[in-house]
Amino acid sequence: MRRISIALTLAVAAGGLGLSAVTAQAAPASLVQGPPFPYADCLKATAQKGESRAYGKWHCDQLVKKGWVKPAHR
Repeated sequence: MRRISIALTLAVAAGGLGLSAVTAQAAPASLVQGPPFPYADCLKATAQKGESRAYGKWHCDQLVKKGWVKPAHR
């Protein structure tokens, strides 16, 4: 009797994990907001933080290398 209840518990848990994985994959991509961010927004943010223009440009260039910011259109 105990083996049956353990097997039933494992089956329910596995089913629940499978269902949560399916629903997580079904999330629409339009709701996900993340990198890469526009270069102009990066420059605005660095100016608001009080960074100099040259340092802000360097900082945003570093974030472009990391993939967090889209490259500037030059």
